[in-house]
Amino acid sequence: MKAHNLWILTEERPKIEVLKMIFQYFAQDHQCGFFGDTLRIIPVLNDRHEFAFEYEVVGFHCAKVNRVILKTVSGYSSFVDFLVFYQDTQPVETDAPIYAIEETKTDDKESRNTGVFQRCTKFVFIRHYYPSVKMIMLYALQVEQKKEPTQTYVLGTRLLLTFGVEILGKNLDKQLFKPFQSVDEIISFKQNMRKAPGGNVPIMLYKTDGKISISGRLYKSGGLSHDPNIGALSILSAVLRVLGWTGRIEIIRHGLLQSHVGVNNKFVQVANMWGIELENVVVPCANISPYYWKYDMEGEKLGTIFIHIVVENFTEGYSIFENHAGCEKGYFIKPDGTPVALAKYSDRQKYKEGDKSQIIYIPDLVLIDIVENESITIEGKKYKNKDQGIKELDNYDSFDELYLRRYYPQYKIVRTVVLYGSQEEKISEIKVGFLLNQNGKLVLGIAAPSLFCRAIRNLLDYWN
Repeated sequence: MKAHNLWILTEERPKIEVLKMIFQYFAQDHQCGFFGDTLRIIPVLNDRHEFAFEYEVVGFHCAKVNRVILKTVSGYSSFVDFLVFYQDTQPVETDAPIYAIEETKTDDKESRNTGVFQRCTKFVFIRHYYPSVKMIMLYALQVEQKKEPTQTYVLGTRLLLTFGVEILGKNLDKQLFKPFQSVDEIISFKQNMRKAPGGNVPIMLYKTDGKISISGRLYKSGGLSHDPNIGALSILSAVLRVLGWTGRIEIIRHGLLQSHVGVNNKFVQVANMWGIELENVVVPCANISPYYWKYDMEGEKLGTIFIHIVVENFTEGYSIFENHAGCEKGYFIKPDGTPVALAKYSDRQKYKEGDKSQIIYIPDLVLIDIVENESITIEGKKYKNKDQGIKELDNYDSFDELYLRRYYPQYKIVRTVVLYGSQEEKISEIKVGFLLNQNGKLVLGIAAPSLFCRAIRNLLDYWN
């Protein structure tokens, strides 16, 4: 078989450990061996030493793969973390991927619902666009796996398996986690689960002639935005369809008024795709994009992801926290490698009493420079929002006290802004460390952290 390129399109910052899991899966799927012990992610520069807005993975060798190329994209709505294409030419929106992969660091040890149901909507969505794509839920767990899974987790995982999603990176008991075989089996399993606390609307299924009603609250914070339930009701409804249910599916006790139901809401889009009704509310005809994704040439994260990748692949520096715009928030990594989930408030009780100063503002990225003994706190912004970014550097006192001074007391704290966009080729503001302009020009600030300067210099040397 002839070799092709592997194209990995993502909204996330690509991580070496996740790429390894994708390569292992590809090698098994295509029955080929591979070498990939020491992978590096290299920003591709053109002849003018400008960023070509793609990254190449080096260190991966497989007889069926020529090159591995990563590109940043943006979904029109609910987008999985990675779309993988196996072809020679750069993918366009009408090409079909071989894999749709959702990556999570969250086990149900941390959250009963987040780990499984909040991600279900993404699979329900993508099957509308690519009915035959292989769907994969990839657990890159950073915390110990829970020994006894919750009933909610078992239900969610069994629904995903029934829907055709493969689970990777997690040990599943095959006796406990198996696809449902019928609509009635799902209804019976749900009825036998522990009931929700009083005051909550339990998710329950009721089957009558030609109709299945599913109770579940969708109203939250003034609109249709209850994410775990959106995921749960979406996957339940879609699985009923996959198992052959052609009758009506109606969501009841949802708490919504007609005014809450907009044409761009992701649940309204799912309802249109899978034939779901809402009790006493008309589901409007949704605005569903004909395409699932587009290349991202606008987002502020293009700058922060670039500097993150260059630093980790071309210096001794590394990240201890990442929260790139539109990406999954990471853990704060202590010096011994232990991950810590960040608090939202310095004092939750005072915040509840109305003290908004208790909010802990979180940066987009924190890098460690072991040569200069600096921790570098980064605020990412589009060029047009440069002044706002500089202003927001003043918000990180609580973050410094709770995390940087506590866990990295020997490091000097540096704060800087990383920008993306514009045609500018110079930066005059001292608090801006780096600009990646829209043409791919790499512009260091006049007082850029030493780590940035070394990273860019080493990248340019590599391409020279």
